[in-house]
Amino acid sequence: MWLRNLLFLSLVGGGGIALGVNLMPPREIQPLTTYDTELYRSDDFRATVDRVNTSFQNEWQTANVRPADPASDLLVARRLAFGLMGTVPSLEEIRQFESLPPEERIPWWIDHILADRRYDDYFAERLARSFVGTEDGPFIFFRRRRMVSWLSDELAKNRPYDDLVRELIAGEGLWTDKPATNFVSVTAQPDKGNAPDPVRLAGRVTRAFLGLRLDCAQCHNHPFAAWKQSDFEGFSAFFGQTHVGFTGIYDGTGEYEPEDRKTQAKKLVLPKVPFNAELLPEHGSRRQQLAQWVTHPKNPYFARATVNRVWALLVGRPLVDPVDNLETDGPMPPALQILADDFTAHGFDLRRLIRVIANTRVYGLDSAADHDTSEAEEKAWAIFPLSRLRPEQVAGGVAQAASVTTLNAETHILRRLVHQGAQNEFVTRYGDTGEDEFDGRGGTIPQRLLMMNGKLVRERIEAGPFTATQRINWLAPNDARAVEIAYLAALSRRPTPEEAAHFEAALTDKEIKRVQRIEDLFWALLNSTEFSWNH
Repeated sequence: MWLRNLLFLSLVGGGGIALGVNLMPPREIQPLTTYDTELYRSDDFRATVDRVNTSFQNEWQTANVRPADPASDLLVARRLAFGLMGTVPSLEEIRQFESLPPEERIPWWIDHILADRRYDDYFAERLARSFVGTEDGPFIFFRRRRMVSWLSDELAKNRPYDDLVRELIAGEGLWTDKPATNFVSVTAQPDKGNAPDPVRLAGRVTRAFLGLRLDCAQCHNHPFAAWKQSDFEGFSAFFGQTHVGFTGIYDGTGEYEPEDRKTQAKKLVLPKVPFNAELLPEHGSRRQQLAQWVTHPKNPYFARATVNRVWALLVGRPLVDPVDNLETDGPMPPALQILADDFTAHGFDLRRLIRVIANTRVYGLDSAADHDTSEAEEKAWAIFPLSRLRPEQVAGGVAQAASVTTLNAETHILRRLVHQGAQNEFVTRYGDTGEDEFDGRGGTIPQRLLMMNGKLVRERIEAGPFTATQRINWLAPNDARAVEIAYLAALSRRPTPEEAAHFEAALTDKEIKRVQRIEDLFWALLNSTEFSWNH
């Protein structure tokens, strides 16, 4: 009998110890990933960053505006987390970040993010929206989730962006086995034998990969640009020999024969590109020829369009607005061409492009200034632009803020599944922004009510063994430390003296349990205007 009792006590004791170890935050501060600061100090890297900085300084002098002061390291880290992972830095990561020398913090944080699966998944979804939109598409011929997973895997390998785009445009095979072909199969037309739609494909290619709205010339000559209707028809004709069969997407025979809108008669249209025809290769299928032409290093629009979109994803606003139309009336920002040249010269390396943008002076500017600012400062990038968080960023930020440990690929599968389900429900109710992610739309009353009374926030801040609320209640040695940790978790900064005094006084209310008071503190921070904006 005594052996059974001893075994029972051992199991209970072991379980208690295991639970305690799991609940205790890690004491050792060790960088999770390796990083190479030499890369950021190399002459080549610094030369590009300096050229970008100089271009903006010239613009500030011309516009006679004064730039804002540099933002704090933690604020820059928060921007990078939202822009590349759709969430805030965890408390665990903030401790690691602050353990490093100041000059090494941002390089480590960038490399830490780029090595994290959260970056691959989040950035893949952002790119997929420009490639195929957010619609489910034809059920039999389109697997959006499969395509996003493939994109995520390619980003994890840091596959050159031009190579990835060529496979999207010219890939062959089944959409389940060759996920890139979903770019084509999403346009399958059930009323035309499931043939891919050349018009939709031409519009997608020009907008997503060239930053041109050539499809505006679909019905008539473009009203403001040099594009003619024949240019768009010729571009569409590159998909005239693309078919869907038992083996998936393939290229065969046929021609593009659209109907004349007036006579309803079909007319033969041969493929042609609207500019730089000398870059079009002579060999390969028509889609392969088009893919080579689109991604050719001498095609000026490909690199510019990519830089403009990546800049927008990081900063919240494109250098040229709208993001899919580089043909604007105003002059091209010099920084766009400098970054595009560097992107091309370095093999269309997305990670290098992200590193360069994140190290520019503009990216490190504060979003507030101690002097008067106006639209002139915002237009000249003399102050970091404010942008409202997208629904995925809000949901991701709430979930991470409510956990002292990092929610990443190492998190238990059950917790990740619960988080994913809650995030999907939240995004649906909050309102998905769809493809147009940079339209600057304002918040709505239902969105505010969802944050104040919704299940996601309520469940995340309730006291529980895995929530930051309970852990802070158990482990924070005093109220001052509890307030500081809550601010770092939710807003990635420490409270001001006035904020600290206010909330420390609120935590001394003995009529309410301490854990309830900490829940109220978290609720207030997550519902603050500051939390809902990237700044």
